[in-house]
Amino acid sequence: MRVNPLRSVGARLSLALLLVVAGSLALVYLVVIPSLESRLIESKINHLRSFVPNLLSETYPLDVGTRLFAGDAAEIVGSRVVVYGYFSQEPLYLVSRDDSHGLNPTSDLDNDPVAVKTALSGDLETGTVGRRGTRYAEVAFLLPDGTVALLSSSLSDTLGAVSVARQRMLIAGGIVLALVLVIGYFAAWLFARRIRRLESAAERIAGGTFDEPIVDHGQDEIGQLARAFDDMRLRLARLDRARSEFIANASHELRTPLFSLGGFLELMDEEDMDEATREEFLATMRDQVQRLSKLATELLDLSRLDAGHIDLEREPVSLAGTARLIGGEFGAVARRTDHVLVVDVDEDAIAAGDEQRVVQIIRNLVENAIVHTPPGTQVRLHTGRQEGGVALSVEDDGPGIPPEQRAQVFERFFRGGGRQASGSGLGLAIALELAEAMGGTLSLESRPGRTAFSLVLPAGTLEAGPAVPEPAQLGA
Repeated sequence: MRVNPLRSVGARLSLALLLVVAGSLALVYLVVIPSLESRLIESKINHLRSFVPNLLSETYPLDVGTRLFAGDAAEIVGSRVVVYGYFSQEPLYLVSRDDSHGLNPTSDLDNDPVAVKTALSGDLETGTVGRRGTRYAEVAFLLPDGTVALLSSSLSDTLGAVSVARQRMLIAGGIVLALVLVIGYFAAWLFARRIRRLESAAERIAGGTFDEPIVDHGQDEIGQLARAFDDMRLRLARLDRARSEFIANASHELRTPLFSLGGFLELMDEEDMDEATREEFLATMRDQVQRLSKLATELLDLSRLDAGHIDLEREPVSLAGTARLIGGEFGAVARRTDHVLVVDVDEDAIAAGDEQRVVQIIRNLVENAIVHTPPGTQVRLHTGRQEGGVALSVEDDGPGIPPEQRAQVFERFFRGGGRQASGSGLGLAIALELAEAMGGTLSLESRPGRTAFSLVLPAGTLEAGPAVPEPAQLGA
């Protein structure tokens, strides 16, 4: 599905960047330009103000009693100088009597507001005024004879410099915004392209295509997400292969006993079959029915675990009694397959869990140990305490599990190698989920010559009961 370019992630990211930069430039403009203007005007006023002491101490005494002060002062200051006389006191109105711009009094500076402030306060006053479209910096002070003198200097040059700075800042800001828009959109496009690659990969995975890796060498969040996607792809690929294998295996597991049962039923219809052959056929048929029953039970347990509807009791469980029970069940099997089954238990190993489910887990572990190890292998059931609870371990001295398979033995539908790869591949996955549902763990340690599955459950308490005989060696 094509996305509107204006609504894409790249467009939105570049727009967001543009707004941030534009806001920053606007803030700088609103702060810097007024501050620059204020500082330049203040500098101009301070420049005029610095001449006042000299004018009072040197220039004024020379011109006392004359009308030459304004002109002499203007030559020193380099600005217009006006001396005022009082036209009226109430209301106060000042008129210029001496102006450095000419001998004849002019009216454009009559009653100047800065001069009026000095006349009222008697102190030196400063400020800016506008006349005929031009702003002026002004300093007014009292002369010794009580009249008011005004220094007035145009701010045209100062404000012109501010205007140039403003224009250049606007131009530079426009160039920066254009560059930000282009660079930001390009960078956002690159970023969005990485997201689009992940989107395409997700669509491929959703379509069942797992053979194309997802590669992103970035070290940011998108790179981490890509690596997580690729890990998901590999897991889904394994799960898909396992599902396909499971369907094939389940079909075989169902077809073989059903075909066998059908054949035996047809043979048993023969009237001349002797009793010994009939009993042999019946025993084989029972094995096939048990095989079908186990597969159905595993599938039912799996569906219940997925739905969260499996019921678990929380009661004291004697792991020693469980180990002896399993040892008794598999004693004949161990002898038939030439395995040595040893039970080494600690009577104080009392767990809190569901006894039937504990038996189911250990039964699965012992069966796997016998099936996947060569004749003559010793299989040992051991109970004891571990940090955080009590443990029942099933160990064997077989060849061990290959390193590349150890991370997968608890995955659903995984059927490892070994002496024979049989079953549905669900037993260990169900055992792990049952252990975790009871608040415990099921772990694996394997190396050549030793493989151990350990079920660790929370510790519980159990009242003393009748002792159960402990077979030290149940198979040979």
